[in-house]
Amino acid sequence: MPKLLLFVLFVLGVVLWFKHQGRRDASPRVERPVEDMVRCAVCRVNLPRSEAILSQGKIYCCDEHRRRGS
Repeated sequence: MPKLLLFVLFVLGVVLWFKHQGRRDASPRVERPVEDMVRCAVCRVNLPRSEAILSQGKIYCCDEHRRRGS
């Protein structure tokens, strides 16, 4: 009986140790700030404002659409 109890405690200790190692190695989640979405005046695709091209008061998704829309 004491050998069985020692074996169970050993297995429990190993399992808890592995669980603890997994938490420590996991990288923390980096949350990006929420960004406004805008719509291209030509193709109507939604894209983040930081990736959009603003020309003459209109928003475009790429330079080709900017040339076509102007």
